Amino acid sequence: MTRGITVAVTDHAVERFRQRVGTRVGGFDIRPEIAGRVSEAWSAGRVSETPPPGASETAARGSVYVRDLVDRGVVFVCRHDRPVRELLVITLWEDDRYGRPRVDQRFTDALKQDDAALVDPGRRWRERRDRG
Repeated sequence: MTRGITVAVTDHAVERFRQRVGTRVGGFDIRPEIAGRVSEAWSAGRVSETPPPGASETAARGSVYVRDLVDRGVVFVCRHDRPVRELLVITLWEDDRYGRPRVDQRFTDALKQDDAALVDPGRRWRERRDRG
């Protein structure tokens, strides 16, 4: 199971990563960072079909769990399409955490505004124009 694999990342996984882990490279789009971390962990053999402790009641049948090499308490929950060697990162799971999340909620709320601006770049301008 440790040969190379293509990795895709869902929007939900991006949001969870932003909220719970945070980026280490400072890029605006963190999908490549997530895909790279999952790919490296996959190559290192940090893959399991057994859900992490505490996740068993919510674990989806057929999921694979890839434990991060950087933050060892982070587990990426993925769906594996074996015939085409693709991995889809659905969400992430953290082992028991002591203390607050690494990323404060106010930062992730601000990121959501920026995400909306990317979908419709002129929206903010039109809203300001229409108000005043």
